[in-house]
Amino acid sequence: MSTVAPGAGGAPELGRLGFGAAGIGNLYKAMPDDQATAIVEAAWDSGVRYFDTAPHYGLGLSERRLGAVLATKPRDQFVISTKVGRLLAPNPDALPGGSNAGARDDEGFDVPATSRRVWDFSEAGIRRSLEESLERLGLDRVDIAYLHDPDVHDLQAGIDQGLPALEQLRAEGLIRAIGVGTNSAQAALECVEASDLDLVMLAGRYTLLEQPDGPLLERCLERGTGLVNVGVYNSGLLARAEVSDDAHYNYEQAPREMVQRARELASICQDFGVELPKAALQFSLRHPAVVNVTVGASSSSQMVSNAERMGQDIPEALWEALTERGLLS
Repeated sequence: MSTVAPGAGGAPELGRLGFGAAGIGNLYKAMPDDQATAIVEAAWDSGVRYFDTAPHYGLGLSERRLGAVLATKPRDQFVISTKVGRLLAPNPDALPGGSNAGARDDEGFDVPATSRRVWDFSEAGIRRSLEESLERLGLDRVDIAYLHDPDVHDLQAGIDQGLPALEQLRAEGLIRAIGVGTNSAQAALECVEASDLDLVMLAGRYTLLEQPDGPLLERCLERGTGLVNVGVYNSGLLARAEVSDDAHYNYEQAPREMVQRARELASICQDFGVELPKAALQFSLRHPAVVNVTVGASSSSQMVSNAERMGQDIPEALWEALTERGLLS
C-alpha cells in the first residue's frame, strides 16, 4: 500500500500497478457513470493505490469521476496525479444557440465540446490548472503534477517555463512530486537533463514490442528520476493473447510488420505458458528505472485481469529466449 504524508518531499511509493483514468473520460466512446465508478472501485479492490488523470481526459470528466470515487477513500492510502499545461476554457459556440451547438470533442473523447483546451505553460497557468483540477476532483491536494505533452505543444517552453514553475510549487509544498508526461523518449530525456524531476511518465515507448534508443533509462537512474511506464500494450497490439489483423498500434491500424513482430512475441510467450498481455504488462518492471506500470481499463473485469496478470510469475527463461531471438534489446 502506498502512503503519502501531506507536505512530505520526494516521490511517493506507487506500487507496481497504477490506474490510468483516460478511459473513464470517455476515450473513444462514452460510458455511463456507474460503469466508470465500477472500474475505479475494481482497481481499488485489486490493491491499486496509484491513480492518474488529467484535465485533457474528457474535458475534465475523468477528474470528476475519479475524484468522486477517491473522495470516499482514506486520503492517506492513495496517491493521485494530474497534469498541467492545458487549461479548460468555456466554449460558448457549442452551447445551445451557439454557432456550433451540440458539437462533440474532436480530440478523441466522446463528450460535449462545451470546453476547449488552451495551452499554457506559464507559472500562473500551471497554478490555475492545479486549482481547477482540485475543484473538479473534490480533493484537498494532488500528490504529483506532470507537465503534459510538452513535445506536442512547445518543448522549449516546457523546459524554460513549465518545469521551473512545477519546481516552485514543489518547493512551496503545494505538491509533493513533479514530472513530465510524454509520448517521446527524446523529449523525456531533455526534460530529465534540464530539471530536477521526480518522475517521468512515458507512453508507449518502452514496451515488449519496442525499447527506446538512447540513454533515457540510464539517465533516469543516475538522476534519481523514476519512470512511470504507460501504454505498455501499444494501443492494443499486445493486449490479447492472439494478435488480430486489425490490431491497433499508436492509436492507428498497426503496420503489417508490427503485427508480425507481435505474433512472434506471442508465439514465444506461448511456448513458456505465458499469455502475451501478461508479459507485456510486466516486462518493463525488470529495469530498475521503472517504478510503476499504469494501465487503463474499459470494464471492471478488465481491471481485475490486469491486476491478476501483474501478480503472476513469469519464468526468467522467457526473457532469455526473447533476447536470444533478438526481440529484446
